Amino acid sequence: MEARTAEDKADEHLRATRAYYDEFSARYEAHRGGRDRGGYHDLVDALEIDFVRRFGEGRDVLEVGCGTGLLLARIAAFARSARGVDLSPGMLERARARGLDAVEGSATALPFADESFDVACSFKVLAHVQDVRAALAEMARVVRPGGHVIAEFYNPYSLRGLVKKLGPAGAISDRTRESAVFTRFDAPRAAAALMPGNVHLVASRGVRIVTPFAAAMRVPGLGRLLHRAEWALCDSPLAALGGFWIAAARKA
Repeated sequence: MEARTAEDKADEHLRATRAYYDEFSARYEAHRGGRDRGGYHDLVDALEIDFVRRFGEGRDVLEVGCGTGLLLARIAAFARSARGVDLSPGMLERARARGLDAVEGSATALPFADESFDVACSFKVLAHVQDVRAALAEMARVVRPGGHVIAEFYNPYSLRGLVKKLGPAGAISDRTRESAVFTRFDAPRAAAALMPGNVHLVASRGVRIVTPFAAAMRVPGLGRLLHRAEWALCDSPLAALGGFWIAAARKA
């Protein structure tokens, strides 16, 4: 009975998350993909892609939670092959419209064979997965020995974490706010401990270290200063203060 109850709860979580992102897909790119004129989302995307390129150039890369394919399209430009998986049919419809290789599936049960990729990366997704250890184990499973798992976590000890804790939840539609989806925050040390035993941390990056809120990037002068600061600090000791903390772990 307990196992069945746990399974039911997991299924309910997946259904709720899928419905949330199906709804979000209609507005997801409103300020992304260059529509914000080099603003906050473009900066975050660029910092993430630059980190993936370090490990994935000329290799086979999987993006777990590829959404509408904005990042996956950029990964495809430098990878040998780029595939994506996402839980939301609404998001996948837009990714496939870009001509991307993207399939439906859950982060905790990836629809790929063992050791299929050189890199498995995930951004802004693991924070919405209850069984994050299972998701990380799945990412490691599909990576070849010597390959890398690149996982992004929401950091509670950051300016972004503070804003999310104290401020009102943002809206994804006229009727739904961000608080409608499960969200976890894992500090860098705790996040690193979530990794499976067959991978070890080799690098990390902090994103949104000094930017207090997204709208700050649109302030004349300040936006340019924040942009330069984020690039200068992303791989420094202050990376642990990033609102998004990215870990790269090598598989034995």
